[in-house]
Amino acid sequence: MPPIIYNTVGTIGVFVILLTYFLLQTGRIQSEQVLYSLLNLVGASMILFSLFFEFNLPSFFVEVFWVAISLMGLWRKRDKLTLST
Repeated sequence: MPPIIYNTVGTIGVFVILLTYFLLQTGRIQSEQVLYSLLNLVGASMILFSLFFEFNLPSFFVEVFWVAISLMGLWRKRDKLTLST
């Protein structure tokens, strides 16, 4: 795969995470919203994709935990929706 593809995917992932943080800090989204966890999951997954081609251990650890924490947040939100119905 050409480096331009995985580098572009990883860079877009960084922008997704930065945008998510910006939206949180400006009050446009709340950390309790599903959108917050989804955007973090998408961004971190895109960065992880790029790391499979140009591996960096510290970045890999950060992104694996970012994905895991995002999935945990989505799971907790799912449980709250299930309990409220």
